[in-house]
Amino acid sequence: MRIDHVHLARLDLNLLVALDALLTERSVTRAAGRIGISQSAMSHALGRLRATFADELLTRGPDGMRPTPRALALIEPMQSVLAQIQQITAPPAAFDPANADITFTLGIPDSTEVLLMPNLIAHLQAKAPGVKLLLHTVDRNRILDDLDSGRVDLGIGVFEQGQTHHKRRILNKESYLCLFNADLVGLTPPISLDDYLRFPHLLTSLVESAHGVVDDALAKIGRKRVIALTSPRFAVMPFVVRQAPVIATMHSRLARFFADSMGLTVSPAPVDLPDVSISMIWHASNDDVPSQRWLRETIVMLRRTT
Repeated sequence: MRIDHVHLARLDLNLLVALDALLTERSVTRAAGRIGISQSAMSHALGRLRATFADELLTRGPDGMRPTPRALALIEPMQSVLAQIQQITAPPAAFDPANADITFTLGIPDSTEVLLMPNLIAHLQAKAPGVKLLLHTVDRNRILDDLDSGRVDLGIGVFEQGQTHHKRRILNKESYLCLFNADLVGLTPPISLDDYLRFPHLLTSLVESAHGVVDDALAKIGRKRVIALTSPRFAVMPFVVRQAPVIATMHSRLARFFADSMGLTVSPAPVDLPDVSISMIWHASNDDVPSQRWLRETIVMLRRTT
């Protein structure tokens, strides 16, 4: 059914509330008390209702006010409409993670996935076993469209500020470290720029480009590096570093994690690189949704342990 907005705009939908009270109480005085208005205001509302429906709706009888056949026919559809309006305008129900059965879709790079997911999944299994996650590789060029369309509930990664209908919260600020196998390259930290450039490099790029922030920094000082491998997957890098005489430059927390877990070495990058911010980004319409807010707060809580 097509909605006639012009017709509806001429109506005062509060009159339906008054009509429901009148048909329930069958008394102007009691109906006024039921919804908290004066008797004269309810009498005025009844007059407007009679004009709107072109029917008396309630007539006086020896035992009080009686609904007309038209009024009786209105009771069921009117109460159904009021119930639906109440449902869509009521505040969202509180979120109970322990008993929830819900799936969240996240856009997230595997660098953050490696650091966050072990703790997050362990936490969910302990506190919210019915909460499930569906992960997509984040694409910075389309993350805002994904949020707008509802394809993704939450993005995590390196993002610029979104539009006015997007919300963003910084989770961590990151510097860069070099990661290498000291036994294969024969270097000890801190490494020099010349040593840094003597070896081939690994580059992780989510935008299919063999050029990154390191290359921009080197260009400013008139230097270049050789890139042996460009991949969109951070998680493959430590396995390559462990077996080949190459150097990877990556966010500091991830580099330390790989070094500690795989017996590799880290060193400050011998070139000036800007810090980066790892952020959550979401659509403003999800800002006060209890389940979405709970997920974001849980991630903020767990970031301190990753």
